[in-house]
Amino acid sequence: MTEAEDRKPQSDEARSVYDPEITSEFAIPQGLAVPRGGTEPETTSEFAVPDGLDVPQTPAAESEGSAFNTPRTYSARQAPAFTPASGIPVVSLTKDVPWQDRMRTMLRMPVAERPAPEPLHKAEDEGPAVPRVLDLTLRIGELLLAGGEGAEDVEAAMFAVCRSYGLDRCEPNVTFTLLSISYQPSLVDDPVTASRTVRRRGTDYTRLAAVFQLVDDLSDPETAFSLEEAYRRLAEIRRNRHPYPGWVLTGASGLLAGAASVLVGGDLIVFVAAALGAMLGDRLAWLCAGRGLPEFYQFTVAAMPPAAIGVALTVADVDVKASAVITGGLFALLPGRALVAGVQDGLTGFYITASARLLEVMYFFVGIVAGVLIVLYFGVKLGAELNPDAVLTIEKRPLWQIGAAMLLSLTFAVLLQQERTTVLAVTLNGGVAWSVYGAMHYVGEISPVASTAVAAGLVGLFGQMLSRYRFASALPYTTAAIGPLLPGSATYFGLLSIAQNHVDKGLVSLATAASLAMAIAIGVNLGSEISRLFLRVPGGSAAGRRAAKRTRGF
Repeated sequence: MTEAEDRKPQSDEARSVYDPEITSEFAIPQGLAVPRGGTEPETTSEFAVPDGLDVPQTPAAESEGSAFNTPRTYSARQAPAFTPASGIPVVSLTKDVPWQDRMRTMLRMPVAERPAPEPLHKAEDEGPAVPRVLDLTLRIGELLLAGGEGAEDVEAAMFAVCRSYGLDRCEPNVTFTLLSISYQPSLVDDPVTASRTVRRRGTDYTRLAAVFQLVDDLSDPETAFSLEEAYRRLAEIRRNRHPYPGWVLTGASGLLAGAASVLVGGDLIVFVAAALGAMLGDRLAWLCAGRGLPEFYQFTVAAMPPAAIGVALTVADVDVKASAVITGGLFALLPGRALVAGVQDGLTGFYITASARLLEVMYFFVGIVAGVLIVLYFGVKLGAELNPDAVLTIEKRPLWQIGAAMLLSLTFAVLLQQERTTVLAVTLNGGVAWSVYGAMHYVGEISPVASTAVAAGLVGLFGQMLSRYRFASALPYTTAAIGPLLPGSATYFGLLSIAQNHVDKGLVSLATAASLAMAIAIGVNLGSEISRLFLRVPGGSAAGRRAAKRTRGF
């Protein structure tokens, strides 16, 4: 074949033998035009959109990536309410019950079982500023917890503040020194959490009552409080001065010690001696506080002057009841407020907070024991004849003792910085408590522990009823009223027995004091719970009340 023939174009049959492109039976026949796509491979899935079908394209959104991200078509404002399988319990959140009961009922339900939110009239035009609402809530909770309020009541107040600004899906959490709150707008939105630490504690029931009034105003659906107005009122509460000056507090501590000495059989000389010892101890404690010493040493120093005066009167052969002088001084120092709050937290399921408060009470008690034991030890070495069996010879003087009990409650209320409008009620409550105790123990010859528990139960019942009548905290009506029931004499005689090397007898007396203290705390809490059993509360009848959270183990 010539070179020219080699350069001729080959026929189709010859080209098909050598061209691999058309050797397959799936090759595209000639003459069939097929539109070529881009460089990317064609979609071969059966879910591909067919040609000719126009689908509106939405702007590119951020990839969801996680099951917790908000879907593209989800709107939190238009989201349907979540209904649990068991249904939503009927809860009447009416205004004819205190906000504490309404919020406590809500808190004792899981978040998914809480009723649908009520219409809100106080929300801002653009919705509540969540971080600022949480900050206001934490500041209010801080004042309540620092003032000695129970953990459950603090949580109820925090929930009420959040709910008043439209933050219904919130969960407050209170421990001894830490408050936190978490808010989640919906099941798919990210939660917002804030916390605050309580570093200083003070006793001012006037400030406590003002904070409760603020929460009550915020919870009223007929009033509209902006965040700025709430912050302004909270700032005024913080700036308010104590209702009683320092010299009135010192005089009140002296009168309290004198009244307590009369309860255990003291006369006028004992009254004056106990008052002087308590006032001197109060001034020394203030001096230690100004120097920055911890409260443990303040209690130790404050317990020494009454014990020293009692020992000095015994050494000087003055015909007085030295035990009554020392016992009266101890009444002014026993931490009854912290004890009641600690036991209440334990009974309502806040075990961490209860443990911390009871540990604080134990440290205060050890400080008092150390101060008294030091003085008694040196008094015994100096030849002071202190009789630990004098507790068995307490004289029965009903009228004098009832008057002393009322004076003790009155001065205790002043030391707690209560409002003047509550002083009379708590004074009468203290007189009733001692009358019940005296009738059961001295007349009925019932054990002191049972008598104390019943009297404290009445204190809690009356205090809860008074607080419900005024929509306020129950602490101003109960704490000072339990003052006459505090185990001052049992504490003193236990310490005296230990100082005289009668350790077994002293431990028995101290165990009696601990039993009386627990009876007081449990009685006060039980009286409050009994009032809720028979008075109207949200959530149905008393038999259908839900238990406190974290206490159901079945």
